[in-house]
Amino acid sequence: MYIRMKFIIVVVLCLFPFLQSSAQLRQNLLLDQEWEFRSDKDGNNLTWEKVTVPHTWNATDGLTPDYYRGTGEYRYHLNILPEMLKQRAFLRFEAVSQVADVFVNGIPVGNHKGSFNAFCFEITSSLKKGDNLIEVKVSNRLDNDIAPLSGDFTVFGGIYRPVSLLVLPKTCVTPLDYASSGVYIHQNKVDSKQAELSVVTKVNSNKAEKDLSVKTSVFNAKGQLVGNCITRKASGKDETVEFVNKLNIKQPVLWNGKKSPHLYRVFIEVMKGNTVVDTLSQYAGLRYYSVDAQKGFFLNGNPYKIKGVNRHQDRAGKGWAITNKEHNEDMELIKEIGANGIRLAHYPHSDFFYSLCDREGMLVWAEIPLIGKASPTPAFTENIKLQLTELIRQNFNHPSIFCWSLFNELCEGDVKKLIQELNEVAHKEDPGRLTVAAANVENRPENVITDIMAYNTYPGWYWAQPSTMKSSVAHWNRLVGSKGICVSEYGAGANIWHHQQDVQSAPKTDGIFHPEEWQAIVHEQNYRGISSSDFVWGSFVWNMFDFASASRNEGDILGLNDKGLVTYDRKVKKDAFYFYKANWNREEPMLYLTGKRNTVRTQRLQTIIAFTNQAGAELFVNGKSYGKAIPDSYAILEWKNVELEPGENEIKVVSTNKKLPLSDSFHCRL
Repeated sequence: MYIRMKFIIVVVLCLFPFLQSSAQLRQNLLLDQEWEFRSDKDGNNLTWEKVTVPHTWNATDGLTPDYYRGTGEYRYHLNILPEMLKQRAFLRFEAVSQVADVFVNGIPVGNHKGSFNAFCFEITSSLKKGDNLIEVKVSNRLDNDIAPLSGDFTVFGGIYRPVSLLVLPKTCVTPLDYASSGVYIHQNKVDSKQAELSVVTKVNSNKAEKDLSVKTSVFNAKGQLVGNCITRKASGKDETVEFVNKLNIKQPVLWNGKKSPHLYRVFIEVMKGNTVVDTLSQYAGLRYYSVDAQKGFFLNGNPYKIKGVNRHQDRAGKGWAITNKEHNEDMELIKEIGANGIRLAHYPHSDFFYSLCDREGMLVWAEIPLIGKASPTPAFTENIKLQLTELIRQNFNHPSIFCWSLFNELCEGDVKKLIQELNEVAHKEDPGRLTVAAANVENRPENVITDIMAYNTYPGWYWAQPSTMKSSVAHWNRLVGSKGICVSEYGAGANIWHHQQDVQSAPKTDGIFHPEEWQAIVHEQNYRGISSSDFVWGSFVWNMFDFASASRNEGDILGLNDKGLVTYDRKVKKDAFYFYKANWNREEPMLYLTGKRNTVRTQRLQTIIAFTNQAGAELFVNGKSYGKAIPDSYAILEWKNVELEPGENEIKVVSTNKKLPLSDSFHCRL
């Protein structure tokens, strides 16, 4: 048995050393090593193999149409020290796909249905000194009572996010409120002059306690105390009671997206009399925002058009079982491209990534996995409401999240009542955030329910020419009463080894040939239409990364949606990536030649294209200058009628800014 300590309070202790003694009241032990797993795939599950968690059993077959959707078993030997038995113990799973039955020493402690949210069970009474056996029976079978029922992505099976043992005081901030932090920071009113906060803390005890109080302290990024409050009166008579602490922060430093993602630390102390019995801390970013039907998105009173990307959570060779290392790598690529928003499609993502978005100033669209269709059963309705409630409570305090998305591309059945109920759940759970949805079918009744609306539209790929994006978004806006819309998906597929000169129209989208050049053209023209429409409050490129979709067989790659700007293994940035980098990332000077991978040319006369965020560049072919060019308003440089020589050719561009020498080049053969 191996347990690695994960100190969730490290930052607090560094900033506030006087809190060390109280902060040690709770422990978060990461259970990642020495798990054992066996699969029922072959009808013989007698053989156990050593695995680490996060883990998925679809890491190798997740790109194949017959990938295993079935059951598997995990077990873990947990050594409990005598002093641990004096406290309370909880098992917290950040996500298991998609049904989990958990046992401790043969005793069932809980069941959870849903692939993407965390869940937590108290196991105090099931533990004994010494060796304890944790068993988890997992299934990722299609279940008509559990969303998603459809969707263009692989549903990987397994314990694919971290597992923790929480050792907490007998009276503690509860981890059992839908596996949330137990602390909810309500931003009642925020502006540049003051922030009015109501901090709700849910305290749980295994017996009735008297003389309890909760102290809430707020510290700025420098560790300075900016507000505190003590509440001795709790609401509720059950084992879990609520304390509400109200604070006013004068002249707050606002969380202002990428410009200034300032985070406060809200520190909670649960006291019995004068003794601190539990502590917990949460980050908070103070901000306000709105959407204007004509003028778009506003953050803290200022126009802030969202320039976003969609992200799926899987990675080549790993599936959904990715670590913080992979999350950080994804964020660095998103930062490089210059995006200021991320739609986390089509389901809740990891808490670590939401926290990354908080720190990096990314505006986040958070979503439940209601995709394509819904089952008319009461069990399905109950489960999708549960998934929405879990999403909101677990992520309530993340300032990066500005909306809760209720569905994606519903195209079957009468679901208006269901969406109305989900909308009510979202507003009840969180009155301070907007609801949104992403539609792709006109005039469905559920399209007008949410606070704001968005559409998935693919001119230049599934229909029409890419230049029709401007008229397309105007049409969609009229359909929802001109209340302003977002383009939640747009783009085109691209295989980095497929190329076509002078491409004029879309290839067969379900065919084997997906040239990289056409993807770039689609994005260039689509984005012109989006950015020139003021009522479009934001857009999200589909997709930042290629992702697994086991049902697909196109682009000459089995089981992959190739619409990403970056390949599935994150090793190659496609040409379209650099188009957005040139337009969105003004902090990093760049000059990029397109078509580098098109190394064999058949036409003597070529059009050479480059992207740059600089003033201009000069083109050289085999050392011969073809003149200087300045970029258009979308950072595109173009040289026409460039003549290649038979055999090997060097194409090179050099920035015209002598103080900032930039160049790019490649070789091709005619």
